[in-house]
Amino acid sequence: MISRHYVLAAGGTGGHLIPAFALGQELLNRGHHVALVTDQRGTKIPGCPDRIATHVLPAGRITKNPASWLPGVRAIAEGRLMARRLYANFAPSAVIGFGGYPAFPALLGAFAEKIPTVIHEQNAVLGRVNRFTARQVDAIATAYPDILRLSPRYNGKVHLVGNPVREEVLSLRDQPYPPLREDGIFRVLVTGGSQGATILSEVVPDGLSRLPLNLRRRLQVTQQCRAEDIETVRKSYAEHDIPAELATYLPDLPERLGWAHLVIARAGASTIAELTCAGRPAILVPLPSATDDHQSYNVKEMVQAGGARAIAQSAFTPVELAKQIQKIALEPGALENAAKAAKGCGRPNAVADLADLVESFGRAPLMQTIKPKAERNENFGGSPAMAKDAA
Repeated sequence: MISRHYVLAAGGTGGHLIPAFALGQELLNRGHHVALVTDQRGTKIPGCPDRIATHVLPAGRITKNPASWLPGVRAIAEGRLMARRLYANFAPSAVIGFGGYPAFPALLGAFAEKIPTVIHEQNAVLGRVNRFTARQVDAIATAYPDILRLSPRYNGKVHLVGNPVREEVLSLRDQPYPPLREDGIFRVLVTGGSQGATILSEVVPDGLSRLPLNLRRRLQVTQQCRAEDIETVRKSYAEHDIPAELATYLPDLPERLGWAHLVIARAGASTIAELTCAGRPAILVPLPSATDDHQSYNVKEMVQAGGARAIAQSAFTPVELAKQIQKIALEPGALENAAKAAKGCGRPNAVADLADLVESFGRAPLMQTIKPKAERNENFGGSPAMAKDAA
């Protein structure tokens, strides 16, 4: 096996970094060397494999405010120069961008050095940095069959791979949907993503309290809450006499997903990838402030297949939530059918397909089989660390 070097570039949020971490681990498993480029926020996201060197680039952000233009351009130029220094030492076979502002100077540096490039889009709407770079990159990996703001003229280099998920979640795919007897415990998992979601804390307890008594008394709830919301939520569940386990962070989320009969969640790309890989029905509430309203588009494939119901935040009330839960929980076989439909949307080979695509650089033409249907914290010269530990 030929060992190659690859650079992953991702913005400092879990949505960008979790797929990057998954690809990084897969490439390490295949005998390659991997470096990560991110910003200071990214160094604080847990899950980066220990053998990946993390480098911090300035993330210039240009907004509608003219005051941001000059400092933004300067930061991008500085980041591009730093990236080129890294490439001179690391000699990557390809640079893979996962979106977010820190990926932009890394990709610009790769263009300048004529290094092959791939971008991965996690959402159903092409993100801003990926839009800016789509024309120049060699390949565009997508998570959904239909991507908004992706020009048809790039179709020849688009590869549908899906969103990589954690191994613990992927293993759930081989497990059956948990049996739900007529009088058995009905387990509900509520999660708002890495930051929680206050709207779920405000609506879900009251919505569950409006369920018919024979369903309500069978409930067992696990809910992730923001720290500032958790005591209010705890009091609400106690008043409604609904057993609930609350936490600001769920380190064993894959295990809890495995026994959940229904998930109530935001519609982030990682959340939907995990739901569809595991095959769990869901009620999804897209974040209205998400860039380009991408969460509203993320839900479409799963909803159209019958694996989820989507409720706009403006319509997400206790009454509406109770109504939607009753439709799916009280009709015989509905939850099981929804679970099957959700699983049908899953792309469990995402990380392997993405790694195959990345590996094709430097040894062979881009693979046609998946087209649509180091130590951490080294500096840019390769000596002592300049970035914070990413763990």
